[in-house]
Amino acid sequence: MTLPDPTVEIRMTTLHATRGANFWSRRPVMRMDLTVGAYEDISSADIPGFSEAVIGAMPGLEEHRCSIGERGGFITRLHRGTYAPHIIEHVALELQTMIGHDVGFGRTRGGDNDDEYTLVFEHFHEGVGLRSAALALEIVQQAFAGTLHGVDHAVAELAAIALTPDVPPIQQHVLCGITGGSDRAATRDEIVRHGFGSRELIVDVSPSYLLQAGLPYSRSDIAIVLDTSLADVPERYQEAERAQKLVATVADAVSRGGIVIVPAKEWEIQDRVREVGCRVAIFAVDSDVTRRDKRVARSVALVEGDRIIIEKRGRATEVGVVKDEAPVVAQVVGALAAFTLNELQQPAAAGRNIEQAL
Repeated sequence: MTLPDPTVEIRMTTLHATRGANFWSRRPVMRMDLTVGAYEDISSADIPGFSEAVIGAMPGLEEHRCSIGERGGFITRLHRGTYAPHIIEHVALELQTMIGHDVGFGRTRGGDNDDEYTLVFEHFHEGVGLRSAALALEIVQQAFAGTLHGVDHAVAELAAIALTPDVPPIQQHVLCGITGGSDRAATRDEIVRHGFGSRELIVDVSPSYLLQAGLPYSRSDIAIVLDTSLADVPERYQEAERAQKLVATVADAVSRGGIVIVPAKEWEIQDRVREVGCRVAIFAVDSDVTRRDKRVARSVALVEGDRIIIEKRGRATEVGVVKDEAPVVAQVVGALAAFTLNELQQPAAAGRNIEQAL
C-alpha cells in the first residue's frame, strides 16, 4: 500500500498562543489549524506498526485518559483507529510532559471543510507550547511515513526553550468588557457619557478577536454581552450553541459574585454566566421581560414607550428617554451598566436614581 506523502497532505495553516480566557478554556492554550488532505480517511489503525512506533517513542502516552476516561484510553484509541489531528494534540501534550511540564487539557474539533481541523492544547511556557505544536506535527508525519525513530531531539529542544524567559501573563484590570455582534462602540460611548471610562478602560472585544486571541485582559469589574449575531467569525461559530459559548467568555474575567449584563431572552448565556459564579443583569429594548426573569435577575433594564426603566427588587426607576442619536440597545445597556457600576463602586448609594447622568 503506497500512502500519500504526509508532509504534503498534513499541513499546519495557523498557529498562535491564546493567552487570555478563551472559547476553549479559562487557561492559556495553543491553537493550531490543520488541513489533512488524503489523511482525512487514513487512521492510525490503517498503518501497520504506527501505534507501536508512537508508543515506543513516547511511552508516557499510556497515562493519557482521553475520552475513554481511564488510564490507557488514548492507547486504546490509537489501536482502534484515530486520526492525525487528534494524535498531534496528544503528542504535543506528551512532549511537554516529558520535560516536566504538568499539562493535560486538549481538544480537537472539525473545521469548516471536511479536511480542516482546529486543535487546542494547554501549555505552561508559551515558547515551549508553540514549538511543541510544530514538533508534534513532524513526529506524526514521520509516524505515518514509517520513519519515526525517536523523539529525543524534540525533547532536548523543548527543554532548552523552557530555560528561556516566558512571556509574562496578562494582568490588566479593566472596568468593563463588551462583546457581541453589533453596537459595541455605541454602548461604550453611552457608558462614557454616564461618567465612566475617563480613567478606567472599557474594552470593546470583537467576537473574532475573542475567538482568535481570547480576552486581552485578566479581570473586569463587569462584562456585557449584547447579542449572539456574530458575522465576523467562521460559520460554525455562528451556530447558536458555539456563539453563546464564545460571547459568554467575557464572564470568565469577572470575579465570582460579579455582574454580567445579558439580553433578557438569552437564557443559555445567563446559565453559563451563573455557572462561573457571576450574577446576571438583563436588558430588553421593549417591555417583553417575563415575571420569572425579573425575579431571578439582579436587575432589569427595559423600555416602556420611550422611557428607559430599571427595575430591581420590584422597584422601578425611570432613568431617561430614548433618543435618536444612538441605537436603543446601546442606550438601555449603557444605563444599566452605569446603574450597576454605581452600585459596585458606591455601596452606600446603592439603588440611587441615575437620571442626573442622563
